[in-house]
Amino acid sequence: MKLGLFMMPIHPPKKPYAEALEEDCEAVIHADSVGYDEAWCGEHYSSAGEQITNPLIFFSSLIRATKKIRFGTGVICLPQYHPAVVAGQAAMFDHLSGGRFIMGVGPGGLPSDFELFGTMDVDRNDMMKESIDIIREIWAGEPPYDIKGKYWNVTIKDWVHEDIGLGHMCKPLQDPHPTFAISAMSPFSSSHKYAAQQDFDPISANFIGNWSVKSQWQVYAEETEKQGRVADRERWRVARNIFVAETDEEAEKHLKTVGESSDFYYEYLYKIFDRAQMKGPFVVNQGDDADALTYESLRDNYVIAGSPDTVVEKLLEFRDDVGHFGTLLHTAQDWVKPDDMKRSMDLLAKEVMPKLNSLIGAQSAAE
Repeated sequence: MKLGLFMMPIHPPKKPYAEALEEDCEAVIHADSVGYDEAWCGEHYSSAGEQITNPLIFFSSLIRATKKIRFGTGVICLPQYHPAVVAGQAAMFDHLSGGRFIMGVGPGGLPSDFELFGTMDVDRNDMMKESIDIIREIWAGEPPYDIKGKYWNVTIKDWVHEDIGLGHMCKPLQDPHPTFAISAMSPFSSSHKYAAQQDFDPISANFIGNWSVKSQWQVYAEETEKQGRVADRERWRVARNIFVAETDEEAEKHLKTVGESSDFYYEYLYKIFDRAQMKGPFVVNQGDDADALTYESLRDNYVIAGSPDTVVEKLLEFRDDVGHFGTLLHTAQDWVKPDDMKRSMDLLAKEVMPKLNSLIGAQSAAE
């Protein structure tokens, strides 16, 4: 199993912006130094707590500060842009990064961003799908371009001059293009059905119950089979909040301390779920009363915390429940105590993952 870092990111709204960005950069650089395979970053325009407006710009600052880690957009919110803008910027980043790019896309996630960009009452999923089609058509084609859509058009006909290259749009370094990935939050997600139809990689969110994670793979696998292919679990990424400490007692103290990283993270998310009246998809067990959901129940059930041995045990139990997945995405949290968070990353990469993979290998051999 590979290891990645997923950052929305979430910081206290009053934290200085420059400080938050510096912390996020340091997290990716540290992840690369201790052997994480991937780093993912979200995109939000209208939240003082989730402050990265463009993951491609953010990651561009880290290309030369890292060596091997691959960069995933989690996600580019396609309804907010003209597809030609995304096609051009993504292709450029693929070249800048030397092909270390995974193109996560989606319809958007924050209600305040929907309001900002006027997409609250439109079919964002439909817009996302059209944008993907146009982007791929741009990358596969040559000028002149005359692509007609429901929401956008791409036209370059009159100003195509081959002798000076005018009218040509940049193509990605990876052939034919970077891997596409789609994340899902809801149980039995239609996003993963679409991902299977398009042969994209699926990602399951960190703030959902095991039952919901399992349902998302079920949808993906069933739809993949309908497309005449076999679903590859190695392509599946599953995110989880994880805190590793030297002892279980230290980890438990971190988890339950009000205002600490894990506590703050889930209090923030709960307030969004509650105010958007969308707590149902995030209940711990299928059929639970959404009105009874609290942020403490999210925190205590969705954070995997403990000593290295305890975290290995908990991750094995989680994997046994939801099924094998190829990449564990460790969810970044605010660094209330930077040394503790770096130490947690170190222990996860250097102690937990080797033990976990050794046990997974032994299980596979026994089967």
